[in-house]
Amino acid sequence: MTKLYDTIGLNYADLRKPDHRIARRIETALGNAKSVLNVGAGTGSYEPSNRQITAIEPSTEMINQRAASDVVVVQGSAEDLPFEDNSFDASMAVLTIHHWSDQPKGVREMRRVTREKIAFLTYDPSFRGFWLADYFPALVALDEGQMPRLSDFSNWLGPVSISPVPIPNDCSDGFLAGYWQRPAAYLDERVRAAMSSFWALDDVDEGLGKLKVDLDSGAWEQRYGDLLDLQQLECGYRLVETV
Repeated sequence: MTKLYDTIGLNYADLRKPDHRIARRIETALGNAKSVLNVGAGTGSYEPSNRQITAIEPSTEMINQRAASDVVVVQGSAEDLPFEDNSFDASMAVLTIHHWSDQPKGVREMRRVTREKIAFLTYDPSFRGFWLADYFPALVALDEGQMPRLSDFSNWLGPVSISPVPIPNDCSDGFLAGYWQRPAAYLDERVRAAMSSFWALDDVDEGLGKLKVDLDSGAWEQRYGDLLDLQQLECGYRLVETV
C-alpha cells in the first residue's frame, strides 16, 4: 500500500483538498483535544490548524507533498505506532482504515496512545445507492472486501457514535464520491488517479465507455437528473466517534 500511495501521491495534494464542511464535522468530533494524532495522514488533509498535531504516514511521496507547517510528521504505520501509551488527547483517521494491513491492531494502537476521543471518517460497505457502481459494479465487492463493517468499530473500541456525512455537490475533496454531481470528472484519468479504488479495479475501460456514451446521449441525465438539484447527497460515508 505504501508503494501504491507513492504513485497516487504524485498529484494527491492538488486533487484531494479538504472540504471545509467535512473538516468541521471532524474537528467537532475531536472535542476539546489540544494534542491530536492523525493516523494515515497522507498530505495532511483535515488536520485542525488550532491543535498540536502529530501525523504518521507510511508514504514518502505523501509526506513530501505536505505544506510547510509546525506539524510533527513521522513515517510509520497504524499497526505499530511509535508512541507511548496515552500520548495524545485525541486521534483521527480519515478515509484510511481500509488500507491498513491489520485493522483491529491499528485501531487498538490508536486506543493505546489516545487519552480521550477517537474519530474515523470511513465508508459503510453495506451502503447501496451511489450511481457510480452502476458503471463500475466491482466497486461494491471492493468495498465489501476492504472496508470494515460499522459494527467492527464498537467491537474494537467499545461504545461509539456513528453518523452519516453527506457529500456536498461542490466537494473540494476528490475522493470517490466527491464528484457525484459532476459525472464527467470520472472520465478524467488525472482525477481517477487520486482515487485508490480505481487503482484496485482490474479494468475500467468498459465502465468509462458506458459512462461517456450515457453522458453524450443524455441518458445519464435522464436516469440521474434529479441529483442535479441537490446540494448534498448521502453516499455512504460515516463519521465514527468514541463516546
